Amino acid sequence: MNNNQTASMFRGKQGQNYLFPFILVTSLFFLWGFAHALLDVLNAHFQEILQISKARSALVQFALYGGYFVMGIPAGLIIKKYGYKKGIVFGLFVFAIGAFLFYPATLIKTFYPFLIALFVIACGLTCLETAANPYTTVLGPPQSGARRINLAQSFNGLGWILGPLVGGMLIFSGEGDPFAALAKPYIGIGIVVLLIAVLFIRTPLPQISAEDADTVSTSDNTKSRYRDLLKHPLFIFAVIAQFFYVAGQTGIGSFFINYVIEVRPDISHLEASQILAFGGMGMFMVGRITGSYIMKFFNPKKLLTIYAIANILLMIVVVMGLGMTSVICLFASYFFMSIMYPTIFAVGISGLKENTEKGSSLIVMAVAGGAVIPMLMGRIADVWSMAVGFLVPLICFVVIMIFGLSKLKN
Repeated sequence: MNNNQTASMFRGKQGQNYLFPFILVTSLFFLWGFAHALLDVLNAHFQEILQISKARSALVQFALYGGYFVMGIPAGLIIKKYGYKKGIVFGLFVFAIGAFLFYPATLIKTFYPFLIALFVIACGLTCLETAANPYTTVLGPPQSGARRINLAQSFNGLGWILGPLVGGMLIFSGEGDPFAALAKPYIGIGIVVLLIAVLFIRTPLPQISAEDADTVSTSDNTKSRYRDLLKHPLFIFAVIAQFFYVAGQTGIGSFFINYVIEVRPDISHLEASQILAFGGMGMFMVGRITGSYIMKFFNPKKLLTIYAIANILLMIVVVMGLGMTSVICLFASYFFMSIMYPTIFAVGISGLKENTEKGSSLIVMAVAGGAVIPMLMGRIADVWSMAVGFLVPLICFVVIMIFGLSKLKN
């Protein structure tokens, strides 16, 4: 990608340069990637210190993704009324409050205070994702919207790498109170989030309007309602596809550590978390970066279809439980998952115009798939085996493949 091509990705119709606003908004993608990746460490840790089943430990995901479902529509309304910047700042403050709630939860030392803290974090993240995802798609020409959101999401991938790496080192260190260890990464996150909130408050961001981009209007005079979105079949399928994508990705992440130590008993929890960080999340970030480039030459939906087929094949090997071969296939699946969320998002909101904020909030709500499916996988693992549980994400990728092959339009 040469400098002219790079610059053109962040130019408005009147020649405005949106590069710095894009960089600032991209920092948000790192934050929620880090927060999400920590869940995969929490899941295994709670099984150890509370002696709970895999199905019950999946309440960690239920709390977080349930928060997305509850906050989805309110987040869209907040952003519609007050704009992207205020919506982002509000989301950052709520995120910080949830992170700091981990400290009193470690003093109480029971499961549910942690779930409440995660729910609050999720409410903040919902505002951030509802604002940041569509905002990146309009910081330049509409035709490069999918590339911009994939580029921004590559930093989300960096957060996914550091989350299990930092969380694994702090939480599985084996030193001191195992509950107190949970507070360290979240207190750090809370401080960083507050600093970024101050930076957003002090930095002017462009107000994108219908004159600046074909894909969105932030006019407060629009009378369109959520039911107008029913006229857009591609958007409706995108909500369904996003539900199944997040379900599959969350299921894989939630039980990655469990799967690794089941098929390779010689590997410890800490070593499994490092495999997740460098193997799975490393592949995830590489996939995001390369995916943004490959979309110069491939239609986003076609690339999505190819990646979904690849993951279907990989999940078949994972379900077979072939030792290290299956572990390699498991973390390789992260490469092909990498472009799915942002691509489904960008394709789903394309052409919604004045309904973009509402459509964005509903697609973000679709992450509720991550609240339900891990509990199903955990139950299957408790009854049969962890390997059999991975039939669930296999089915999820089949749905995404069908979405990619569909001919629907908005």
